Amino acid sequence: MAKENKPTVTDVIDDLLNGLNDLKNDVDGDGKVTIDDVAALIDKTLHGDDEQEEEFDGQVTVNGVTFKMVAVDGGTKTLGSSNKETGRGTNENLHLVTVSDYMIGETPVTQALWVAVMGVNPSKFIGDLNRPVERVSWNDCQAFINKLNELTGRQFRLPTEAEWEFAARGGNLSQGFPFPGVAAPTDGDPKEYIWYVTNSESKTQPVCLKRPNELGLYDMGGNVFEWCNDWYQNPYPSEHQTDPTGPATGTWRVYRGGAYQRPVKECRCAFRYMGAPTFKADYVGLRLAL
Repeated sequence: MAKENKPTVTDVIDDLLNGLNDLKNDVDGDGKVTIDDVAALIDKTLHGDDEQEEEFDGQVTVNGVTFKMVAVDGGTKTLGSSNKETGRGTNENLHLVTVSDYMIGETPVTQALWVAVMGVNPSKFIGDLNRPVERVSWNDCQAFINKLNELTGRQFRLPTEAEWEFAARGGNLSQGFPFPGVAAPTDGDPKEYIWYVTNSESKTQPVCLKRPNELGLYDMGGNVFEWCNDWYQNPYPSEHQTDPTGPATGTWRVYRGGAYQRPVKECRCAFRYMGAPTFKADYVGLRLAL
């Protein structure tokens, strides 16, 4: 078999001169081909790909604060709740959803991370920066995420409602529990997994003190509700959906998961609540997705 000739620097320059508007040559991703792209391609031709990007392990450090993102393998699952589930709400109709691979925060965003990014702490319950941040609106969360992305060069976001519930249920490792990590009050003590009205002492608690769910995610039930990206809709669409993002417009944004001052039934995986994008309270925070 004849040996393939390696392109020369002249070949690269000729190719660029013949197709300067071809964005396949846009090495730096700024939307246009410039002399910087020419230089980068020439260097690649001369030296090859000497530096390989390290695989992302989920650990991120921002201004001295480290947090972890957990990989979630995509899959198909029935979300919502059946008529037999204790505490079921009327807006939890069963629906089949497929989600692609994604990453989600191991914990809710802590006050430490919020301060590291935004420089201020809006929370009511202070004194321990490992508590989840609260008193942040959906709009506040967007401002935080935008600044976090500038600092890290990544594309963090809020999870979709489907991604949130898929992860809360343990993803493909789910054991079918109605609560994140516990079957029900009668066959598993929710106090092991959830900060709610019975055991929270009427305040938020530091993250990671309760047992995680099947994916190793902490505090998905209780402590603080967590904003999702979606506009609220009721009912869910009945047809099988892939990577649903909710309606294009709406009045309310969704938050999920229950909170420290709520009854245990509101800490179920299927429970849904909503608020205006400007709404903020000492029981609502966020969890990141990627």
